[in-house]
Amino acid sequence: MALSQRLFALLQYPLPQHPLSRLVGRLARCRQPLLKDLLIRAAVACYGVDLSEAEPADIRAYRCFNEFFTRALQPGARPIASEPGAVVSPADGRISQFGPITEGRLLQAKGKTYGVTELLGGDPERARPFQAGSFVTIYLSPRDYHRLHMPLSGTLRAMVHVPGRLFSVNAATTAQVPGLFARNERVVTLFDSEAGPMAVVLVGAIFVASIETVWHGVVTPPAGKAVQMWEYPHQSVTLERGAELGRFNMGSTVVVLFGQNAVRWRDLAPGLQVRMGQTLAWIATRPAGAPR
Repeated sequence: MALSQRLFALLQYPLPQHPLSRLVGRLARCRQPLLKDLLIRAAVACYGVDLSEAEPADIRAYRCFNEFFTRALQPGARPIASEPGAVVSPADGRISQFGPITEGRLLQAKGKTYGVTELLGGDPERARPFQAGSFVTIYLSPRDYHRLHMPLSGTLRAMVHVPGRLFSVNAATTAQVPGLFARNERVVTLFDSEAGPMAVVLVGAIFVASIETVWHGVVTPPAGKAVQMWEYPHQSVTLERGAELGRFNMGSTVVVLFGQNAVRWRDLAPGLQVRMGQTLAWIATRPAGAPR
């Protein structure tokens, strides 16, 4: 298994990752009915997508494959945890890793770590609130719901686009490619939340044609290769816990970071399946009566 993982990872290095992703993006937005229906039916069959949750549930109602991939859910399909101080999952997916940020480094996979400063675009001041904090990484598979939501209520302070590679973010590649999440193209969103500073990082991957947020629209792919930052000192972008934050146009990974002693994780474990809206942690200074 380790040999096959290494080969799978090595084969990705020479791939023209961005041109391939742009090609897939064009295909995913094709509105030719026969082609888009064929693609959607293939995805449903291959990945076991639960159409009963989708809004709409009829694949013919989607104008293209990308509309299906970023589909909404039926009302009530993902109830948002209502307990005081709950930190909820921003996405459907699988816990990849979670826990403390130790000496400014996050755990990627067994034996592999990467730096919080690199993840957030290389600015030490931007990374300072999280240097001794904690994090959770959630991998979204092709079958999952691909809209991302707020773990806590918060006010947007900045957004950063960080250019990079587009390696796959599945378990095999995560175990093999050093610093994967700090190498791939990503969009960093920074909030002032109920638990203090909070970063929600949307990590791109091979075939992710673009990433978008509800306040900006499509952020990737960019026109250049430089880190680009948008600040929101006067523009009030405040989102409630569970509100939609953005979406992946094709699937990827989200990393959520908090400051030191800001949250207390529930009984999570790598590989655990989670659903958007369910409790992952509690604010450390929870109101009286909140779960311990």
